[in-house]
Amino acid sequence: MKFTNLIPYVIALCSGVLMGLTVAPFGAWFFAWFSLAPLWILVIRSAQRKNPSPSLALALVWGIGYHGIALSWITGIHPMTWMGVPWLASLAIALFCWLFITLWGAALVASWATGMRVISRSIHNGFARVLIGTALWCGLEALWSAGPLWWSSLSYTQSPHNLVILHLGQLSGSSVVTAAVVAVNGLIAEGFINRRERICGVDVPPAKFAVGAEKNFIFSCAFLASWRFVYLSTAVALFITLHLIGFGLYSRPLAQPAEAALKVGIVQGNVPNEIKLYPEGFRRAIEGYTTGYLKLANQNVAAVLTPEGALPFFQNEIIRSSMVAAVREKGVVAWIGGFYKQGTSYTNSLFTVAGDGEIKSRYGKTKMVPIGEYIPFESILGGIISRLSPLDEHQVPGSPNQLFDTPFGRAIVGICYESAFSGQFRRQAAAGGQFILSPSNDAHYSAAMPAQHHAQDIMRAIETDRWAVRATNTGYSAFVNPHGKTVWISGHNTYEVHAETIYRRQTQTLYVRWGDWLTPLLLGGGILAWLIGYSSIQFS
Repeated sequence: MKFTNLIPYVIALCSGVLMGLTVAPFGAWFFAWFSLAPLWILVIRSAQRKNPSPSLALALVWGIGYHGIALSWITGIHPMTWMGVPWLASLAIALFCWLFITLWGAALVASWATGMRVISRSIHNGFARVLIGTALWCGLEALWSAGPLWWSSLSYTQSPHNLVILHLGQLSGSSVVTAAVVAVNGLIAEGFINRRERICGVDVPPAKFAVGAEKNFIFSCAFLASWRFVYLSTAVALFITLHLIGFGLYSRPLAQPAEAALKVGIVQGNVPNEIKLYPEGFRRAIEGYTTGYLKLANQNVAAVLTPEGALPFFQNEIIRSSMVAAVREKGVVAWIGGFYKQGTSYTNSLFTVAGDGEIKSRYGKTKMVPIGEYIPFESILGGIISRLSPLDEHQVPGSPNQLFDTPFGRAIVGICYESAFSGQFRRQAAAGGQFILSPSNDAHYSAAMPAQHHAQDIMRAIETDRWAVRATNTGYSAFVNPHGKTVWISGHNTYEVHAETIYRRQTQTLYVRWGDWLTPLLLGGGILAWLIGYSSIQFS
């Protein structure tokens, strides 16, 4: 293969890598507004040359660049020798997980490119292509997020730094931010694809432009408008307009009445996963969380939140622990992460332990991590892939319609991986959830993963217009206000005890009330644009 034939693939890979650098911890969010444009150009030009293979391959290369960089933290699960997995097997598992989730994300991009190739046969208007391309990307993200494996929406390329644009999420969830990014990229791309000049209402190819312009100038009827200028100026105008709308939402003052105040503490236990499920880990967890609880109780907090699996026991053992004894002594509510046993299965849960030491409510994790917490198609693959947990029982998901009532009102709960699924938070907010509790354990990974996890929680806080309290095992624990501002954030791999005052809220954003109404609207508009374009070709 000639080197010149490799240039499109190098461009696709580099632009995908640029998009990967937008997410936390890199945070180069501005790259997202033009990093998709090169792929858009390559796909459309490949389709116009009626050569399907390059467009699909180019999309896969771009997707590998984006998702490969953004999700490289998954390799942090290696080594798993502490779980009895041999070093080489652990490396193989880590590389397999990275490759699989990268290709799964790249498959979304490839599906989009395939759709764009199909519509390009009948749609030659750049603005119609932008509408259809945006609708198609949003529709695919909605489809992917409905499955068990989801993380890297284009929307989270803007978190945590571009809080202004993230406020568009209050309108229709993350799909608005995704649509904004894709549409601006599409307009930039179409500006380079549509390079014809328009003279007196007639499209003229660039080679004939000079002669045509001269003739029309002589006859004083020249109207010159560069299509490139039209598309690029529209992209700039859209970018500015969307940020102004976001700024309007971002600028609204937060009502913080004294009667809605709630002082909450978090304990970040910093118990390494290597010892967490063994005697030394049990000792450190009980000691660290009990000590932290007592310190916070003496600061007059109303409640204390602990991370996911803070006390890695079943509910009966948690009730007999020294931490619950401290709850009975101090009378301060504790939200404790642990396991709820159901026969031979268990649910990763968050318990409300009231001042009398009794469990008053429970939330079971609904979205479990594939491979890490369960094995897809276990009846087929169970004999090939060992479940990555030293517990004998099988983890099962909680009910999808749970509500979590506390002595302070209803709360919204998202345990760890659930932070990526905005619908989980929207449903609970619509049902009366007044603040967000996000207990997590990201100890398997490097600091890149909890940084992205924090970015996801910022988006959920903005979309629902709620305060969020994030307690993790090893970082980053945080308090986030409804505008997405991080009021406090912990260190990484540190033991932390901290308290902040949050405010219970009962507002309902448009997204909370109506859900993701934008994606169906875009898809409907896209289908209509395609039908009009297809009909015009048939009757021309």
